[in-house]
Amino acid sequence: MTGTEPRGAAVMTAAQTPTPDGVRDAVRRLAARVVTTPVVRNDELDRLAGARLWLKAECLQIGGSFKMRGALLAVGRLADAGTAGVLAQSTGNHAIAVARAAREMGVPATVVLPTDIAPGKLRQIRSTGAEVLLAGTTLAERRTVLSQVRRTRGLDVVDPYEDPDVVAGQGSATAEMLAQVRAAGGRLDAIVLPVGGGSAVAGGCLATDGEDVLVVAAEPAAVPALTEALRAGHPVTVRSRPTIADGLRPDRIGQLPFALARGRVADVVTVPEADIANALCVTLMQARLLIEPAAATALAAALGLASRLGDRCRDIGVLLSGGNVDTGVVARLLAAHQG
Repeated sequence: MTGTEPRGAAVMTAAQTPTPDGVRDAVRRLAARVVTTPVVRNDELDRLAGARLWLKAECLQIGGSFKMRGALLAVGRLADAGTAGVLAQSTGNHAIAVARAAREMGVPATVVLPTDIAPGKLRQIRSTGAEVLLAGTTLAERRTVLSQVRRTRGLDVVDPYEDPDVVAGQGSATAEMLAQVRAAGGRLDAIVLPVGGGSAVAGGCLATDGEDVLVVAAEPAAVPALTEALRAGHPVTVRSRPTIADGLRPDRIGQLPFALARGRVADVVTVPEADIANALCVTLMQARLLIEPAAATALAAALGLASRLGDRCRDIGVLLSGGNVDTGVVARLLAAHQG
């Protein structure tokens, strides 16, 4: 790499691949910089699941999602290296996190977003002062624009899936959950993580290394990127259908997350849209937590996991990954749920 080339995570080497120790280090480095979000229990959700659910409420995190964790590490590394500016593509939460982290560290941020990004997420991003570029509705379209901007402006990319700091940072949420459950006298049999581009499940696989806990991935049935990658033996671009889980819309899982997850994930649950909507509504009404559909996808999978896997799953951890959902969407889903 020459001195004029950007430092973003375009190529992953063995030395850069995140490790379980890297996740533990991320927990230490982030301890004073993020909210240690609570793990919430709810009797009614336990009854619906037929198991004890331990809900890691990252919907209460800075920036509204667990993505703040990885962004702080990755942007911090680039800021320390003297970056001229950071660049990211995202369906929303990663861009919010990168933009907020960049503002905190005094570096410019440019984000490439889909044209149909949720309005509330777009407002959050614009409020940070980040430059916003809109590019189609697919991952490929966003990556094309990102590559052009990177090449012409020399910005450093903070990739939502392939950056080792991002993956380690996201894994810190799972590591925290495991520690919190142990401190409460519990022990998880399984942990359910939502899957879009794959950073949550990749980080979760690292955080649970050496633990006797099943890692279960949950993705919208409309965008079965991990399911199809496992079937093919490598990441593939899937033909996606519309989903309310806008945070899980990437139509291809990242190469690094797939490499970390393929030998560790015990099960992949593809969740129908109706189940995602139902999980969002019951979480709001029963646990009084406002979660976005991406997080509801993980909860929906957890609600059926005990019946799916039997007595192996009596205590289930769930990463409620974010709460950045527009009020109009919540109102529509609640009206349909109660109608």
